[in-house]
Amino acid sequence: MNTIALVGNPNSGKTTLFNALTGSNQHVGNWPGVTVEKKEGTIKFNKKDYNIVDLPGTYSLGAFSEDEIVARDYILKGNPNVVINVIDATNIERNLYLTTQLLEMGVKVIIALNMIDEAEDRNIKFDIDALSKKLGAPIIPTIASKKKGIKELVGKSIELIDMDMDFKSSISYGQDIDKEIEKLKGFLSNKNFDYPSEWMAIKLLEGDKYIYELIDNDNSMNSSKEFKNIINN
Repeated sequence: MNTIALVGNPNSGKTTLFNALTGSNQHVGNWPGVTVEKKEGTIKFNKKDYNIVDLPGTYSLGAFSEDEIVARDYILKGNPNVVINVIDATNIERNLYLTTQLLEMGVKVIIALNMIDEAEDRNIKFDIDALSKKLGAPIIPTIASKKKGIKELVGKSIELIDMDMDFKSSISYGQDIDKEIEKLKGFLSNKNFDYPSEWMAIKLLEGDKYIYELIDNDNSMNSSKEFKNIINN
């Protein structure tokens, strides 16, 4: 069964969207090895069933809390067919930080621009097409509390699932940083890590301690020494 994962900041309306999608067809448990709640459900669309996973609400996908690690590892290792990023339309700038991290992961992302009615009440307007083009991801305006935009969101998600494509982020960090990312990708591509090489390269440049530990603990081809040589050069 194909899986759709929901991820978003706390108070973005993500759980409201999950409930609108799954109704009573859901169950709650815990993620293995942690106390973080795991919510899953199913939907039927065009006579096919789809699994919906509601990931913990988080502002980022670092390794600083159980919620972040659960969400990050599921997206990168759980292989969801598509990720719906639920964004609070009234606070889009803060929410887009998480969006950027998802795009860096190279997964299929669709954005649910939620609470669009509240944004309009505050005279906040969006050029949906321009924003979608800039991010390289489809955007569907939604009002989860009123179940508006749900059918369009699911339809676009399934359209992405059915597309045979490898997603590549169009984000550029400037020529110098992009060059360093490519250099690190070349080093990482020959290693047997569970994470995408481009994403790991970005995390290394950010100084992510968790990824540094993976490098240090990898004994294949003397990874730690190779890595230090690349960084020093």
